Amino acid sequence: MSVDLVGFLGVVLVAYVVPGPDFLVVVRSATEHPAKGRAAALGAQAGLCVHMLAAAVGLSLIAARSPAVYDAIKLLGAAYLVHLGVRAVLAARRAARERAAAREAAGGVEAGGVEDGTDPRTPEEEAPAHGRWRSGFTQGFLTNVLNPKAALFFLSILPQFVHGGGSTSRQIFFLGTLDIVIGVAYWFALVAVAARLRAFLARPKVRHRWELTTGWLFIAIGIGVAAAA
Repeated sequence: MSVDLVGFLGVVLVAYVVPGPDFLVVVRSATEHPAKGRAAALGAQAGLCVHMLAAAVGLSLIAARSPAVYDAIKLLGAAYLVHLGVRAVLAARRAARERAAAREAAGGVEAGGVEDGTDPRTPEEEAPAHGRWRSGFTQGFLTNVLNPKAALFFLSILPQFVHGGGSTSRQIFFLGTLDIVIGVAYWFALVAVAARLRAFLARPKVRHRWELTTGWLFIAIGIGVAAAA
């Protein structure tokens, strides 16, 4: 098997480092709970597995050559990103109203600690472990599998590193699997870093700003995906 590993690894590392929808989903999930972050990472890589298999059987080629199919996938992905963003913004506003009501009821002291202190438990910590995992995995998977750019990576970028003299399908599967393994290692390292921010983000006011910021980022990315040619 003859492949251009050096060039391929360089492209893959750049693709992972540049922030995109997957990056935002994994980081946001990790700051809610490390287990949810790891689940989101595995979900994103599972989405890549779908793209790799689709490319192998030619489905990605059909989507790329059919504007209607490509646009449908693009709009579905954009709608899902906007959905995640709206949920985050609404959750942040709802939590702010609940904290304000709790302060009024407690005479200016927020339930669970002082106003500027840390909230000892987050909703994700109180949720069942299987619920966290399912939520994170689903978000990561849908964000990736509904991203047509991920499909086009396997269709147009990856074959550039395949050389003649061997099975093209085997080389594509090899490079695709390598991409997925590298991604798992990268996302898990990112989750470990992002999880360290949880104590800081547990502060009610900081968490509120974080939820609003990430929510509006999801919405902006979703609108950008929909508007892209």
